[in-house]
Amino acid sequence: MRKITLVSLTALALAGCAASVASSDQAPVAEAAPLAPPVYAPVIPKGTGIFAERSTLPFHAPDFGKIKDSDFLPAIEQGMAIKLAEMEAIAGDPALPTFENTLVAMEQAGQMLTRTTYVFSALTAANTNDTLDAIDKETSPKLTALDDTIYLNDKLFGRVKYLYERKDQLGLRADQVRLLQVTYDRFVKNGATLTGDAKEQLKTINGRISTLQTEYGQKLTAATKDAALIISDKRKLAGLSAGDIASAAKAAEDRGLKGKWVLVLQNTTQQPLLASLKDRETRKALFDASWNRAQRGNAHDTRALIAELAQLRAEKAKLLGFPDFATFTMSDQMAKSPTKAIAMMQQMVPALAAQERKEAGELNALIKRSGGKFTVQPWDWTFYSERLRKEKYAFDESETKPYFEITNVLENGVFYAANQLYGLTFKKRSDIPVYHPDVTVYTVYDKDGSELALFYFDPWKRDNKQGGAWMSNFVDQSHLFGTKPVVFNVQNSPKPAPGQPALVSFSDAETMFHEFGHALHGMLSDQTYPTLSGANTARDFVEFPSQFNEYWMTEPRVFAQFAKHYQTGAPMPAALVAKVQAAAKYGQGFALGEVITAAMLDQKWHAVGAAAGKQDVDAFEGQALSQLGLETTLVPPRYRTSYFRHIWGGGYSAGYYAYVWTEMLQHDSYQWFIDNGGMTRANGQRFRDMVLSRGSSIDYPDMYRAFAGRDPSIEPMLKARGLK
Repeated sequence: MRKITLVSLTALALAGCAASVASSDQAPVAEAAPLAPPVYAPVIPKGTGIFAERSTLPFHAPDFGKIKDSDFLPAIEQGMAIKLAEMEAIAGDPALPTFENTLVAMEQAGQMLTRTTYVFSALTAANTNDTLDAIDKETSPKLTALDDTIYLNDKLFGRVKYLYERKDQLGLRADQVRLLQVTYDRFVKNGATLTGDAKEQLKTINGRISTLQTEYGQKLTAATKDAALIISDKRKLAGLSAGDIASAAKAAEDRGLKGKWVLVLQNTTQQPLLASLKDRETRKALFDASWNRAQRGNAHDTRALIAELAQLRAEKAKLLGFPDFATFTMSDQMAKSPTKAIAMMQQMVPALAAQERKEAGELNALIKRSGGKFTVQPWDWTFYSERLRKEKYAFDESETKPYFEITNVLENGVFYAANQLYGLTFKKRSDIPVYHPDVTVYTVYDKDGSELALFYFDPWKRDNKQGGAWMSNFVDQSHLFGTKPVVFNVQNSPKPAPGQPALVSFSDAETMFHEFGHALHGMLSDQTYPTLSGANTARDFVEFPSQFNEYWMTEPRVFAQFAKHYQTGAPMPAALVAKVQAAAKYGQGFALGEVITAAMLDQKWHAVGAAAGKQDVDAFEGQALSQLGLETTLVPPRYRTSYFRHIWGGGYSAGYYAYVWTEMLQHDSYQWFIDNGGMTRANGQRFRDMVLSRGSSIDYPDMYRAFAGRDPSIEPMLKARGLK
């Protein structure tokens, strides 16, 4: 708890009266000297330890040679106390609010906490251990409570509101107006305008939502494990590789089922093994296990939780003045409203539904040629789809691996494209401590040779690393702090055995380009305020630079630089390149259909108003899917309601559409490049200046229109997906 040393205004007033009063029978006294104004001297705690001050390494990079696990808990606790004191000092400032003493002061608050949590979050995701996990569990609710305390501080919001209502008279720059708008909106969305009982009601709802989301995640994890398919007859596994069978045997042994095989479930509806399993009964059993995992009426059934969670979200939206949770969530996104996002997806429905039916017809023809007496069902789709793809294109992704040695892909592919577009160059360095030996570090130089950023690359899968791939910052770019960006990319490519070449798949190479698109968003930022810097953007915009950067992988000039055989140096044969490109468009009816269906299901759930009450999960889902106009009985959603972790526990509620929205931006912006001369430095500089450098300093639709000269169109995406 912080202490602000303020001379009491009441005491000052009384002292002033006493000093000026003299009894009539006393001799005159000299006039008292004027009182000094009250001294505003808030007491801010001082931090200790390695995170108390900026690192002294180049770019203020974290010093992993000195950071210990035991540093984090005290640093987080100190950082929270300091940030709270700093925010309360801003709120209690008796001076009239100004942009500097309120907005800039808020930007400057919490630096120790930011330094600590940036490193801590990176490690818990990419190189965690039991100690870090325990600290994460202990501090997460405290960090959430800190945010609630800040956003529900009436005095602090009062200062922000005072400036917001006078923003047109303050003579602010455009980015300052934007920062004021973003800050005001965040306070409002977090309940700052509520009063009395409503504020307490919001806290209660938030607490219950948090509890339900945690419980949902735990139930779903248990349900996914519990629903794994147990096989007693090895013949049922025909079609699986020796490695897959061995993994199934090991999974069974780990569960005390020696002599059996266990097919564990992945998070999605479709299971990877369905593409290989020859036995149709086994395919159906595996699909059913996946589809019904979280609604079997046992202790792991998630439906009751979802019904309550959806209702509470609707009540929260109503309390905050929104008709539904989707409208509440999307008000600060690029799409702005559910109506616009849904309209974008519905534009695809006619062509997508036709493609789904076309692909089903092709698969049914293959089944008939193969002697089958049935029509394709969801559990058959990927099995026959893979057979048809090989028949059409004679393509096996493993053929491409010898041409993708990872360092060559990075330095002569990813970096080369960044040089051609943005003028960047890169130099590996060995003097920066890293958090794991797999990590490499590069200095990034700008087109004029000046130091621009520091880039870390962590490619290999580890047991203590989360799945997937991502980008984040150790240090944000900010002119306010005089900091240059320190950015990292993390992937999960299979690590080669010692002495073997470091080869990656085509899809892993594409992921490298994707994640480096995020890195470019961070590295090329040119903003004063960290809130508006780099990839600190809306969810339906942040994937745009990354998906756009994927295009340059197969740009002929770039591809020729890195797609070379690791032994001979020979370029990938043109015939193989053609097969790769042709096969990439195959099966888009299914691939896009399951994503669109999931995104629309998400929107349906979060369009329910508070007055509708709790929904029957099965009935609601069935009705929602039947209204989409897609072949949902053949191409079910990528995630069913009961195991849709993204929207019930993963922060994507009413936001799963963002994957499709940003893909639209990706293809439309590439079309702009094609229409204006393709991969040129001039075009790259324009994209850098008008998109990558801007962070969230401009409203997203305005930013895109300024770059492209038009609103984005869905047409290039339909063409790229092979749907038009």
